[in-house]
Amino acid sequence: MKLVTIDKDGQFRLGVKLEEGLVDIQAAQAILSDSNIPVDVMQIIAGGAEAAALLEAYAKRVVQAAQLSGGAAGGAIIAEEAARLGPCVTRPGKMICVGLNYRQHAVETHAPIPEYPILFNKFNNTLTGHNRDIALPERVTSQVDYEAELVIVIGKTAKYIGAEEALRHVFGYCAVNDLSARDLQMRTAQWLLGKSCDDFSPLGPYLVTADEVPDPNGLSIRCEVNGEVRQRSNTSDMIFSCAEIVSYISQHMTLSPGDIILTGTPEGVVLGLPEERRVYLKPGDTVTIEIEGLGRLTNRFVSEPQPMEITN
Repeated sequence: MKLVTIDKDGQFRLGVKLEEGLVDIQAAQAILSDSNIPVDVMQIIAGGAEAAALLEAYAKRVVQAAQLSGGAAGGAIIAEEAARLGPCVTRPGKMICVGLNYRQHAVETHAPIPEYPILFNKFNNTLTGHNRDIALPERVTSQVDYEAELVIVIGKTAKYIGAEEALRHVFGYCAVNDLSARDLQMRTAQWLLGKSCDDFSPLGPYLVTADEVPDPNGLSIRCEVNGEVRQRSNTSDMIFSCAEIVSYISQHMTLSPGDIILTGTPEGVVLGLPEERRVYLKPGDTVTIEIEGLGRLTNRFVSEPQPMEITN
């Protein structure tokens, strides 16, 4: 099943993608009331496969009810292209990132192959959705880079688990553009500053349940900038597999439902080019991240609005 976040007048609503369109679960209650169905994506993630199955069955019943009533959906079924989307995971408790996790990306940046996963974090201020404009923070950086990445969404509490059981703790997967201000990232030995500017983690368009992704380390992954393919790889090139990453992190901290893990990016980023050929993102650029089975995540980059003057 594919879940979405529908942004309705600034409020995030849980949606389910079906062939007929996006089912707005909150609006659907007016057609087919069921108080047992959560209307928040974080509740579905915490409820696991059982909650997801109930939700999918409910969404299909809503479509059937609308069809029986002559197609009167009352705003519960929305054409996908008409919907404004938010991040497909709205309130992750932790955002954990893995650096240098593709062999060819390590090669292109002349970095040694890591012995252990390199971990850092981002924050919820970086979250935004598919087709949302992202303002480049031009007052502090001129080197914003793209990074196509697979995201693991944790569905069950995990602590001290082995790799062989790790994927049973995963609710689903989605795509992210792990945007990185390279000049800020490299200013110190800590990468956080260059990774945590506002809207630097567009997430989506869909949160796809794990049953639809039998092997997260066998997915094609690519990034296009203004229609030009810049990254083209496969998650099989990861140094540490998804199962190994989840297991490793769980040895050091408890992973909880709704936590997300950004698993690293393949080769083809701007930073991997010779310095004289590096052209970083600029206003007007459009970046699309595509991962097999998870959809296409697109964002346009714009100039940052000028701060308003404060007058007495």
